[in-house]
Amino acid sequence: MSVEPADARPDLILVVDDDDDIARFVEFNLRLHGFEVIRARDGLEALAMVERHRPDLAVVDLMMPQIDGLELTRRLRANPLSAALAIIMLTAKGLTVDKVVGLTAGADDYLVKPFDTSELVARVVSTLRRNREYRELSPLTGLPGNTRIQREITDRVRGGFDYAVCYIDIDRFKSVNDCYGFGRGDEFISALARSLHRAVLGAGLPPAFLGHVGGDDFVIVCAPDQVRPLTERAVVDFESAADELYDPRDAKRGFVEVKDRRGNVHKAHLVTLSVGVALSTPTRRFTDPREIIAVANEMKSVAKSQPGSFIAADRRLNSH
Repeated sequence: MSVEPADARPDLILVVDDDDDIARFVEFNLRLHGFEVIRARDGLEALAMVERHRPDLAVVDLMMPQIDGLELTRRLRANPLSAALAIIMLTAKGLTVDKVVGLTAGADDYLVKPFDTSELVARVVSTLRRNREYRELSPLTGLPGNTRIQREITDRVRGGFDYAVCYIDIDRFKSVNDCYGFGRGDEFISALARSLHRAVLGAGLPPAFLGHVGGDDFVIVCAPDQVRPLTERAVVDFESAADELYDPRDAKRGFVEVKDRRGNVHKAHLVTLSVGVALSTPTRRFTDPREIIAVANEMKSVAKSQPGSFIAADRRLNSH
């Protein structure tokens, strides 16, 4: 059975189980079917391995000491860089209540022990396929893309709780690509992803969501009171990181020189961030995900009309 085309790397599966016999059984059969496999004996080790190896899917035992499968899944879902990781829960129980609890934690599928090899492989293959279809990741940043962003905002709209959508991009990003090339431009995008990730983790609970629309555009969905500390931290962090990515001469003088199509040289200031914020609160409720995204994008345009990094929040009320 071929899992991936010959010119692509095999999918990497993380097996998390404190029972060595079961872990070895799962590992052996997955390797037999063309997967790469790494193992963790508990939830803490699994968290470190996810951060280090970025697996495509995790097979997680429900019952483990210290951090059990449910808590591990919750923590993985709360981290923006592992929020879209495909997760299959292993459980010795077949009761419906356990499956409901697992769904609440965010598992994608279940395997009830004892299970046979064909069922294991079939569940892994189908979960990976669904994950690619519905939770596509940016190949540059590893963050969830448009489909996952839309679903996150839709869930917030249906939930009825207060939330905020922040739309973020890099001012004068084109000047970086024009001056240094796309490779350096990608470094700026990756730096922004890291800055936003650190800011999201620093915002604490409830967990904020971070997605990568594409290019230098990112979206954060969070609680309204997290917006200011989160975005301010991201701005400071990114501007510091961006200074290090410029050639020293350009960073020192505060601008780059860019030639237009006619060969004329123009000065472009160093990059900053524009953040547009739309708030869904009791005074303004959004019923359509597209509407709140449009308002956040509109606020981003307002932010771009201001000098330096700027955060523009929509404070309008419902018209009715």
